[in-house]
Amino acid sequence: MSSHTFAMRFTSTSRGARLARRLVAVRLDEWGVPYGTEPYESVVLIAGELTANAVRHGHVPGRDFHLLLRVTTPPRPTVRVEVSDTRTERLPPRPGELPTPAPHGDSGRGLLLVEGLADRWDWHPRTPGPGKTVWAEYELPRTTAGP
Repeated sequence: MSSHTFAMRFTSTSRGARLARRLVAVRLDEWGVPYGTEPYESVVLIAGELTANAVRHGHVPGRDFHLLLRVTTPPRPTVRVEVSDTRTERLPPRPGELPTPAPHGDSGRGLLLVEGLADRWDWHPRTPGPGKTVWAEYELPRTTAGP
């Protein structure tokens, strides 16, 4: 097994978020996390939520968001998704501190999904430059072919 990395900037639009999610899906399948499996579906959903949040909550006019997808193998195969935006004044809550969304609201569930699917997630200030990076890690089962 070997490690794989994919990184790219996307326009901070719903189209950019959809493209990022699609490219995550393609890379995972190419790297041995097969289409239609639970790990594949979970990581694609995590990536979709993080990129949608970057567009919705981290958008700064004229600035893109950055996606990093990494699959590492030792000591356990893990997929890491990082999404960075350049907005500094809107910071997400920390893991375990997510507010309860309104029962009939249209938003507020993305990070709850990430927290439920990922083995770990958090955020940190973006370096270099302004903004933040929200990341999530998903440990692949040993039965997955993996990278």
